[in-house]
Amino acid sequence: MRLCLLAGTSNLPLATKIAEKLGTPLGDCNIRRFSDGEIFVEIKENVRGRDVHIIQSTCAPVNDYVMELLIMIDTLKRASVNSITVVMPYYGYSRQDRKVAPHTPITAKLVADVLTAAGANRVVSMDLHAGQIQGFFNIPFDNLYASPVLIDHLTGLFNGKSKDVVFVSPDAGGVERARAFAKKVDASVAMIDKRRTAPNVAKAMNIVGNVEGKIAVILDDMIDTAGTLVEASQTVLNHGAIKVYACATHAVLSGPAIDRIKASGLEKVILTDTIPLSAAASECGKIEILTVSGILAEAIRRIHNYESVSSLFV
Repeated sequence: MRLCLLAGTSNLPLATKIAEKLGTPLGDCNIRRFSDGEIFVEIKENVRGRDVHIIQSTCAPVNDYVMELLIMIDTLKRASVNSITVVMPYYGYSRQDRKVAPHTPITAKLVADVLTAAGANRVVSMDLHAGQIQGFFNIPFDNLYASPVLIDHLTGLFNGKSKDVVFVSPDAGGVERARAFAKKVDASVAMIDKRRTAPNVAKAMNIVGNVEGKIAVILDDMIDTAGTLVEASQTVLNHGAIKVYACATHAVLSGPAIDRIKASGLEKVILTDTIPLSAAASECGKIEILTVSGILAEAIRRIHNYESVSSLFV
């Protein structure tokens, strides 16, 4: 059964790279918006009985792209496809994965419910903010990792200097990620004890571990306003690090993020293309983008051929 790839409008450059790696053209899909903002989708080729993969990151404007994805799923379901796999490199609303106060939502679960109700048969994402989101689905869910691409790049960047490198987690929740990276390149690990005072506001405190005289790499799953990152980088420098890099999967980069990165002591911020960069971010000399199209393309190929995807989960 021939593979069918469709792309929403959120990240067409990444979708195009995935299609090129698979040797499969993107399907002909007409997506447009009416003057009042309503979204219209028309699939302009025969998809009856086919396994269709929709590539759509639910990044900003997240509500528009979630709705666009739901309409695409409904369109395909009514066209009698065999299966619908949603390839969502960045899972929007993933930070709302639990109740943080009384009378608050678990929006990551709501997104899971509406995707399933719309007709998705499988979901593929990358570096979920919270792993338990996989359990919000009653359909197969594959959480891939960008670490092979990031580690390969960092190995080349610090070739022969791994003993001088320390991977720093900006909070306790990311220690496992830092440990996994450090194990791959034979480096050490440290953690920042962070106190969050308000949403998108954090105050870095002490460092657990030794960064003095080291090249520090701050690891996270995403960079949003960059407040945490810049605070962490300054804390690491204050504790004797000679250089500080940052490494994350998702380039959310909202609000003052670019200005903060430019003004910081960071040498380089290494990100992936799960989210397309804004023009301002593209012009920032401190930001470097790696592609995860190879990992996503291989996952799609294996799913389509009923092969194991587990070897990509490392």
